[in-house]
Amino acid sequence: MAGVLLRGDEELLTGRWQGVVVLAVVLSGCGNGDSMESVGGPTMGSTYSIKYVRHAGLADPAQVRREVEGILAEVDRHMSTYRGDSDIEQFNALPANSCQKMPASVLELVRIGEQLSEQSEGSYDLTVEPLMNLWGFGPQGREEKVPSAAALTEVLQRVGHQHLRIDGDQLCKDAAVEVDFNSIAAGYAVDRIAARLDAMGIHDYLAEATGELKAKGKKLDGSSWRIALEEPRDDQQVAERIINVDGYGVSTSGDYRNYFLQDGRRYSHTFDVRSGAPVLHDLASVTVIHPSALMADGLSTLLLILGPERAWDYAEEHDIGAFFVIRADTGFVIRTSKAFERFSGVKTD
Repeated sequence: MAGVLLRGDEELLTGRWQGVVVLAVVLSGCGNGDSMESVGGPTMGSTYSIKYVRHAGLADPAQVRREVEGILAEVDRHMSTYRGDSDIEQFNALPANSCQKMPASVLELVRIGEQLSEQSEGSYDLTVEPLMNLWGFGPQGREEKVPSAAALTEVLQRVGHQHLRIDGDQLCKDAAVEVDFNSIAAGYAVDRIAARLDAMGIHDYLAEATGELKAKGKKLDGSSWRIALEEPRDDQQVAERIINVDGYGVSTSGDYRNYFLQDGRRYSHTFDVRSGAPVLHDLASVTVIHPSALMADGLSTLLLILGPERAWDYAEEHDIGAFFVIRADTGFVIRTSKAFERFSGVKTD
């Protein structure tokens, strides 16, 4: 779960397991009537937080809360895999050769998932939920353990984006696949929230949900929103690098908070769908900075799946702002793409 720690006059807001922390100076107001406002609460099994500069005539926190929580409730109702009455879980319960009318937002994410699947040669795939459950990480998972070869072979028959198709306003499947939006739904929600804040005339804000975030404009004192990239440790929070963010979404995917150990091996909740198994390479975490929080969310997962070498090549080829933390014998090695240095405004080693 997310938590708030205080350090001097700075508030550190942390996501459920993502490796970013927000450094936001807590100020109550200025002589010109402007003030720093903050709203937040539970969402998607974690929390959300909105910080914004309220200039004269802009919405008060109660109105912002209503608008934001309306968006979050809609996303949860359409895309949650943890409630049986959501649109996507009703679809997941259908047998092969079925169709279901879906909201435009769900179809949009399916199309984006197909794009990411094709670009990763099938490593990233939205139909991963049966594998998540089999290995004990999903909403129907019973025990975290390495499955038998026979069980894995059976489940892989129900995995693969090629089994999905969109027919008008319907989502159809030719196998009993189950869709999991957890790698992009929060980023999508943050983009929706950011767009709503802009429409309300709020242009200086930081919007965060379950660790995915987007920042725009400046804080009350005119300084930039500062994001600390967390060192991938499961025992404490240590800031690895601090960047300034204006107009970008930021997402971190890592294998260091949700995993189990068996026979001396570490199995994380990040899967390469082609093998049906958790990734076992040395890439510990990836942070992506992108104009879209949705794309930052999906791409951070995609790059983590690919591993240190393939992910680096992919990021450079597609001009993706990526910050890689790689395990080595002496600790962690940091590597950043050229786009990351450009987007973040911070020259890294």
